[in-house]
Amino acid sequence: MNSNVILLAFCQALLSTGTVLLVSVNALIGRELAPSIELITLPMALQFLGLMSATIPASLIMQRIGRKNGFYLGNTVGLLGALCCILALQLSQFALFCSGTFLLGVGIGFGMLYRFAAIEAAPPAQQSHAISLVMAGGVIAAILGPNLAVFSRDWFDGAPFVGAFVGLLGLYGLALVLLRFVQLQIRASEAGEAPARPLSAIVRQPVFLVAVIAGMVSYAVMNLLMTATPLAMDRCGFAFGDAAHVIQWHVLGMFVPAFFTGRLVERFGAPAMMLAGGVLMLLCIFVNLQGQSQWHFWLALVLLGVGWCFMFISATTHLTRAYRPGEKARTQAANEFLVFSSVSLSALLAGWLESSVGWLWMNWLMFPVVLGAMALIGLLMLLPVAQSRADLSS
Repeated sequence: MNSNVILLAFCQALLSTGTVLLVSVNALIGRELAPSIELITLPMALQFLGLMSATIPASLIMQRIGRKNGFYLGNTVGLLGALCCILALQLSQFALFCSGTFLLGVGIGFGMLYRFAAIEAAPPAQQSHAISLVMAGGVIAAILGPNLAVFSRDWFDGAPFVGAFVGLLGLYGLALVLLRFVQLQIRASEAGEAPARPLSAIVRQPVFLVAVIAGMVSYAVMNLLMTATPLAMDRCGFAFGDAAHVIQWHVLGMFVPAFFTGRLVERFGAPAMMLAGGVLMLLCIFVNLQGQSQWHFWLALVLLGVGWCFMFISATTHLTRAYRPGEKARTQAANEFLVFSSVSLSALLAGWLESSVGWLWMNWLMFPVVLGAMALIGLLMLLPVAQSRADLSS
């Protein structure tokens, strides 16, 4: 694999470390600062709302100024968000903290396109492996993120969460340094290339629908259960370090399989791996329903992470079959917008559901969501796709 993909993997690792760090502390900060229980996970929801808001502009901006400059812009916005959160914590201002998490989400929205940049930097035969390698950068996040969340609590007396956002400043600053060494070529339009189709025609394709459904459900369900887990564990009397340890293993489950998921996709096909991921997510729900010991939380979140990995990487690979080169930016923007709209909603609902209906009912509600998505993916894969494949090759 070429050096550009490896550098992108490290940039993704730094982004994911920051995201894991935020997952570990955001709900707990929200509980301290929020004026009501319904707003506990509002900062997390606004983080994903910022991510969702950035999806379409990020793709279109990168089409105009290039991937690398777009990543510079996204990291800069992330730095501003971290500074805003530090100030909000020092002043105990919930609204200001929410503004900071929104800006962090915008920065993450730009960074989510690292996986598509890896596709463009790799030879066609290695694209699935390139996606996996970039996503596997999250292994660093799994180790560094929760530990940074725990260790940073002692950095500033009387302000246990300020250190987490000082750590974010360092992560995003390091990403800016690494980006200087990334060389991404701007693709020129080829003579005789088929004209771009309307977006409405692209999104009606079964191949696009399968990718989007897998991406939306895998990310939304994973995010909802992951965000609510620290709250549920705290309610059960576990220490913050216990919850951070569970989140660490969850993130390892998300990214360690990425080292070989690309190979599995190449061998068995993306739809089969999406369904395999769905089965693992159902197993996660089953374990959560069996009890609330640390062992139950740990095993369930590991299964959840691996299930997300299989579904999300497969969905990303499958999406590349839905567009011609000239349709790339609009198609990726539509996919990201739909996926992270569902993630934003899940983040907003996580705190309210955990506080109102409880941990067990949250899991019961997710069961038909995952099962329904698997049924839709299976049904759509039975529809004829030969014509859409012919369109892409024309």
